[in-house]
Amino acid sequence: LPEAMAANRNALALHKVIMVGSGGVGKSALTLQFMYDEFVEDYEPTKADSYRKKVVLDGEEVQIDILDTAGQEDYAAIRDNYFRSGEGFLCVFSITESESFAATADFREQILRVKEEENVPFLLVGNKSDLEDRRQVGVEEAKARADQWAVSYVETSAKTRANVDKVFFDLMREIRARKMEEGKEKNGKKKRKSLAKRIRERCCIL
Repeated sequence: LPEAMAANRNALALHKVIMVGSGGVGKSALTLQFMYDEFVEDYEPTKADSYRKKVVLDGEEVQIDILDTAGQEDYAAIRDNYFRSGEGFLCVFSITESESFAATADFREQILRVKEEENVPFLLVGNKSDLEDRRQVGVEEAKARADQWAVSYVETSAKTRANVDKVFFDLMREIRARKMEEGKEKNGKKKRKSLAKRIRERCCIL
């Protein structure tokens, strides 16, 4: 038993990230660049792949689990299951494609509906920042949407690796903060319960 407890204590924190966004915006390219430091240009459309990697987050070794979803999930039920399992979301669009930016609103709505809460770790990511000459979505426009949702907006390039680590690490920090918050809330509830129990017991003794 002590061994099991020690193993438990040594288990690394695991942060579950879900990649969402329209097809062809670079979700897989961002994931593969983060995982393996390589840019994969001609990537077969994803079915849904899961990746896991050990990283050092602010001095602490943790694991990140990345689920790279397909742009168009065939079944809403499967998509909802993915969203339910996620702790944080990178919502990706391409700055060269305004339709993909419009679609981010639908993805956000679906995520909030499945999670049944507003306060979900979430980053809005404008990918393909290396294609500035083909930009269709302005920085201000994207920032305005992020502000409206009270989330961060970051532009990335899976090709040049610009801000690739940043979006994954920023999201992990949000997930970690959220877990700490939830831990405190649970502890608070436990304390309140045990206090109520002690008061009840004291009443019985009298």
